[in-house]
Formats: sequence, C-alpha cells, structure tokens
Amino acid sequence: MSLFATLSAAPPAVQIHLLFAFPSLVIGTLVLFWLRPGPWHKRFGYVWVVSMAGLATSGFFIHSDFKIIGPIGPLQAFSVLTLWTLYNGIRCARTGNIAAHRASFEGLWFGGIGLTVLLNFLPGRTMNRAVLGDHGEHGVWVVAVGVPLLVAFYLNRNRDFFFRRGRVSLQNDGISP
Repeated sequence: MSLFATLSAAPPAVQIHLLFAFPSLVIGTLVLFWLRPGPWHKRFGYVWVVSMAGLATSGFFIHSDFKIIGPIGPLQAFSVLTLWTLYNGIRCARTGNIAAHRASFEGLWFGGIGLTVLLNFLPGRTMNRAVLGDHGEHGVWVVAVGVPLLVAFYLNRNRDFFFRRGRVSLQNDGISP
C-alpha cells in the first residue's frame, strides 16, 4: 500500500493530526535552527505555536488501546503537556525570560517533534506502515539509530548547560570546616 493510500485509510482524527504534524515539524525546524530572533522568528513562531496547539488538540481524539487512567493514554497526556509548554513558552517570552522561552520551545521541539516522529516508526504505527510498507520491522532500526542521534544533537546544542554550568566542586562544597 502506498504512503497516501495508507494515510487516507487512517481514521479522520489521525489525518487531522498529520495535517498539523507536518507544518509543526517544518516550521519548528525553521524557527529553531535557521531564523535568528527578530520579526520573522516571531511571525513563524506564532504559526508554529498555532500548529502545535492544533497537533496537541487533535491528539485528544485519537483512539489508543493503551490506556493509563480511564480513557487517558500516553498521547492524551502528552497533548496536555504540549499545551502547557506552549503556554509557558509564550509567557516566558512576553515577560522577557528568553532563556526559559528557548528552553521550553527547544525541549518541545526535541521531545514533542523529534522524539515522537521517531517513535511513529515503531512497528504497528500508521507512519510505519505508510513509509516502510511491508518492511515495518525496520522501524525498530529507525528508532534505535534516530533516538541516540537526536539526544546527541540536543546535548551538543546545549553543551554549555549540561557540561559547563553548574559543576559542583567537591573541594569547596560548603559542608566541610
């Protein structure tokens, strides 16, 4: 079955989710990695926020057999987290806390876009069937290679935070006399 045939056979909630997912991936990548802060960053940032809000909202309507509590599954829980992060990222930008704004939206891109795109290649997922067709078992390799690369890219992008700032000195810890 072809990519478009598989996606057109998906439930309407999944199709709507994908309509928001593709622009969220492309625009988020553009804003995060290519546009420097300025008017275009802000304009495309608002488009990305709207797209991510649509993506998160549509996630509430996707049926899953894996439930955490009642009708709530991982996708619905992640949708709530996404909407909260969008709110928090905008609030931080408006109050001038650009570091927190960057951390919120960068974390949302890496976790909400990067990681979930990779996890959609796990066998049995719609995107796995659509992209890999009869070779769905290869989706495990996409995830096995993609997740460490994504983590390495994130750590490299934030190396100052993870590897330099906040190092604890055992010689002057304030505890010893």
